[in-house]
Order: sequence, then structure tokens, then C-alpha cells
Amino acid sequence: DKPFVPINCAAIPETLIESELFGHEKGSFTSAIDRRIGHFELAHGGTIFLDEIGELSLAVQVKMLRFLQEREFYRVGCSKPVKVDVRVIAATNKRLEDLTREKKFRQDLYYRINVINLEIPPLRDRFEDIPLLVKHFLDKYSSLYGERQLVFLEDAMNVLAEYSWPGNVRELENVVESQMALCPHLEVSEADL
Repeated sequence: DKPFVPINCAAIPETLIESELFGHEKGSFTSAIDRRIGHFELAHGGTIFLDEIGELSLAVQVKMLRFLQEREFYRVGCSKPVKVDVRVIAATNKRLEDLTREKKFRQDLYYRINVINLEIPPLRDRFEDIPLLVKHFLDKYSSLYGERQLVFLEDAMNVLAEYSWPGNVRELENVVESQMALCPHLEVSEADL
């Protein structure tokens, strides 16, 4: 019942990320016509999910590190700190250990966020999850396609299990949605794929 605030760090331009995360005061820069609450403050009492944390610039990483150590931050254009209580979950598709060696990710920040590390193997290494994921995506897209009820036949599931999935789960989701949109019948076979 607490806030869950997801933010895709890769999708926000470098010039705006600090304002998005920490907020800003009115007049702190040209287009700051009002005070804006940042994502950390919006997540107070709950969880912030930092997707693609490996994409943050070193300058923002310094501010992130300070926040994680002190549990406070400064809005852009404000000299008074804001304290918040949030759980931070971070995800990345990059190996942060490699980025720290290349000096593209701060080692101290890496150790600060690496409290509990869950490594999820790529889909090609867990083909047994494919039937569950296919069912999930069929349920997810059914309402968007007129409550259509597709069934993937055994030969189609075998093709999915043998594929290497370079695009991982997102690629599988796109395959399922494309079948929802384009398959001329309700049973998806190997030939349809």
C-alpha cells in the first residue's frame, strides 16, 4: 500500500535526470516555472525502482551515492536537504563489475547498491519458463485483441524453446503479441512462427 515509483534511467536525457530524481525549485533553471517533486520524494515510504542504473553518468552517480549514504538529497536550486525513507531496487542489463573496472561506474556506488544481488539468467538458459511467460503474455494481450484466446501448440512451443532469444523476454513478448495480432486462427503452430 506504499508508493512504487519506477524510473528508466536510460530514457531520461542527461540534462534532466537530476531534476527527475531529486526535483527542483521554481526558477532554478530557465524552464523551471514551478517547484517539482522528484521521484525519490514521490517514493517516500515505499520503493523506487531504478531500471538501467548502469546508464547513469558519473556526476549523477555521485549524487546517488550521497543520497544512499545519508538518505537525503537536495532539490536542484535548493540549499535545504530533503530526507526520505525509500527502498531502492536497481536493475541493469550490463555487468556493473565490468563498468567499474572501465571507470564508467563508481565502485563505491556499486558496493552501496549491491546489498542483495539477484542475477536472472537470460531466457535461452531457462527455456522451462517459456510456457509460463507465453501464458502470461497471452493473458496480458487478450483484452487488447478482443478477448482473443490463442493457444500455442506443442510444435510451436518446441520452436520457442529451441530459439536463442537474443532479445530475451521482451522479444518473446513481441512474438506473442504479434501472434495475437496476426495469426489467422486460434491455434499457433510452428508454421505460424
